[in-house]
Amino acid sequence: MPALVKMVWLAAVKDCGMNATTSLAVALGANLPSAAGNPRHTLVAVRPLLQDLLQGWAAGSAEAEGLALQWSPLFETAPVGGPAHQPAYVNAVVVLCGIRRPPQPQVAVALLDQLHQLERRYGRDRNREERWGPRTLDLDLLFWEELRLDHPRLTLPHPRLHLRTFVLEPLLAALQGSVGW
Repeated sequence: MPALVKMVWLAAVKDCGMNATTSLAVALGANLPSAAGNPRHTLVAVRPLLQDLLQGWAAGSAEAEGLALQWSPLFETAPVGGPAHQPAYVNAVVVLCGIRRPPQPQVAVALLDQLHQLERRYGRDRNREERWGPRTLDLDLLFWEELRLDHPRLTLPHPRLHLRTFVLEPLLAALQGSVGW
């Protein structure tokens, strides 16, 4: 695990006020309109659905008491990589604290499937898009505690987390405390 990612994970644990086995982070991004409207409207619309999804997933093996979500503000950022001349992104991060279940690879992949299902509800078709190209909604699992996973569909911690200020800035902001949009 790169040193910067380890420092961010330790900050997540500390800021969640929990022990070292209770945090998970998801990045949100969009730069194309969806049925909900422009990218900002899309993230605002998806927030309560993602919150319900994460709380339901986390409570799947235990009671939901003690769960907390910390949301970053929305950040407008320039695209990184991908095709030239694509629109700016709107990005955010949510940190889920107080997870009772231990990290398990198959459970992480199942969560990824639920995130992808939510993306599809907002018009994303991963089979038809260009890598790092524009999208209506992008939901990336950044880390789940110290779980290291190299699955064909999911690598944890996210392999480029430490290289992406458009993810690190919102992540650090979420660790400072939750904000409304």
